[in-house]
Amino acid sequence: MDKLKMQSPNLVEANVDKIAAFFPNCITESRDENGIVRRAIDFDLLRQELSTIIVEGPQERYQLNWPGKREALLTANAPIAKTLRPCREESVDFENTKNIFIEGDNLDALKLLQETYLGKIKMIYFDPPYNTGNDFLYEDDFAEDIESFKIRSNQKDEVGNRLISNNESNGRFHSDWLSMMYSRLKLASNLLIDDGVIFISIDDNEVHNLRKICNEVFGENNFICCFIWNSKTTGGHDSKDANIVHEYILCFGNNTEKRGSFIKLIDSGTEYPLNDPESGKTFKWDSLWTVSHGYTENCDYPIPAPDGSNVWPWMCHKDGEKVKKRARWFWSKETYEAQKKELLVKKTDVGWKVYKKVFGGSGIPIQTIINRDMVGGTSEGKAAVEELFGQAGVFENPKPPRLIKSFIERMPLDAIILDFFAGSGTTAQATMEQNATDGGNRQFIMVQLPEPCDEKSEAYKAGYKTIAEIGKERIRRAGKKIKEEWEEKNRQGVLVEGMQQSLDIGFRVFKVDTSNMKDVYYTPDALKQENLELFKDHIKPERTPEDLLFQVFIDWGLDLSLPIAAETIDKKTVFIVDKDALVACFDKGITEEFVKKLAGYKPVRVVFRDDAFANDAVKINVEQIFKLLSPKTEVKAI
Repeated sequence: MDKLKMQSPNLVEANVDKIAAFFPNCITESRDENGIVRRAIDFDLLRQELSTIIVEGPQERYQLNWPGKREALLTANAPIAKTLRPCREESVDFENTKNIFIEGDNLDALKLLQETYLGKIKMIYFDPPYNTGNDFLYEDDFAEDIESFKIRSNQKDEVGNRLISNNESNGRFHSDWLSMMYSRLKLASNLLIDDGVIFISIDDNEVHNLRKICNEVFGENNFICCFIWNSKTTGGHDSKDANIVHEYILCFGNNTEKRGSFIKLIDSGTEYPLNDPESGKTFKWDSLWTVSHGYTENCDYPIPAPDGSNVWPWMCHKDGEKVKKRARWFWSKETYEAQKKELLVKKTDVGWKVYKKVFGGSGIPIQTIINRDMVGGTSEGKAAVEELFGQAGVFENPKPPRLIKSFIERMPLDAIILDFFAGSGTTAQATMEQNATDGGNRQFIMVQLPEPCDEKSEAYKAGYKTIAEIGKERIRRAGKKIKEEWEEKNRQGVLVEGMQQSLDIGFRVFKVDTSNMKDVYYTPDALKQENLELFKDHIKPERTPEDLLFQVFIDWGLDLSLPIAAETIDKKTVFIVDKDALVACFDKGITEEFVKKLAGYKPVRVVFRDDAFANDAVKINVEQIFKLLSPKTEVKAI
């Protein structure tokens, strides 16, 4: 029997719990004054989380540490003056798609996504460099100015990337890889929804270190499992002392108490052809009545039919009157009252019958050993790319779409899927294929560095200069193929009842770039009197109104896939986003009459250029006009 505490609450422990909720990486173990090991706070690391400079901390404690860890944390938290520029010519169905492809450094991209997708991503999957000694890593450095860094490192390539070769002779072989992963995982964790999950492919080289940094970022209690993927039949050149035929996929939840049943199989061998929009699961209608489970009076009650008549359980059975004393509903009267909205009362040739929803795969967990026969192996991944491009060697070591689909199919139909090491775009293809299979409208966000292809590679010979170009082209080709197959099934009536009548195979392309604003915009105090003319036009001359619009999206945290309509009002271009989410005009010569017309839309937000007003009086009166005509509108200028 538990005893009463008979003392006031331990507020220190409560405070530690609060800090653990916000900064799980700052929780460690140390000895107290009595020599007992207790949970403690790493105050040096906590100071680093709250600091804009590197904080030194000499105290030793149980934790994973490496040279550069504090700098990696500083790198993750440091702000950047960058933006995402839309690229319509490389996009597919830009106006209507919900999918996103971001070309650029994924550290920058993750920072730019923080406001917009904070707590909105259901699933993250990525396949990072495995640190085998033959791959490239990002080199991140915010401790010095950009130009000095480029001169010192001599690592900036022709497309502006920060890439370094990381071979085993490097004295920071593990440290550089850990720093790269740590800063990106810190940012990625912010994007996951409470019941979100992350899957990370890895091999033996760094699986032990990856799990430790994930323990820090997500918390040890949020570790779900380490899948072992049987990736090939023979180890080949990868094997030395042992025939290595597997890789790992580490899986962590953002909050395991809220992750639900994502690891339950969707289907346990029976067809569940319908989709439940609330749960995102597949189901079938099954009888609510039974005669073989023992009669219970509490399960024998009338259910009203649409015509006003009552349906009793015996009426649904083929023998009717003969089974009155044995027939009953599966549900008690209390369960019926609580869940009657989940029932279907349907008219048949023999009268009314009552059906309940039965969801697929109930109670069957996914196995931690994933066999290539079920999801494909490395050879299938290569074959999938070769089939789309019509040639071999376009991309090395792509994952098979079926592998990633085996995780995506467990996500809700409206889930957002993120892959920030997108490579050839396998995750995007898997998302579209799964949507075509079960009628989902899941969205993908792909991020890929424009890493140059080797000039001797088959990809370069085929005209692809960067990995990002390969990824975009693969998504275009895969989307076209998936759409054609989906439409053919539609014509044949193969698609199950209730599936959506459209399939999103498009994607909006964005490219990470420097801010649309000139440097003077960020450091106005440094401007000298004789250079005040520079501030009159603080927007870079080559930037378009749509460039400005999407930087406003990022600043205001608006979904990058929101629909945009461009209208002409008083000879000025006005962007109307999602009907009333945002109204933006970046043309000059703004008058009070024009402002009143925009106020008539009663938008949630409105934005202008700071130097766009016809005169100072108009600029002063803008907020007053909106307060009078649309008081709930938030007014801003850039």
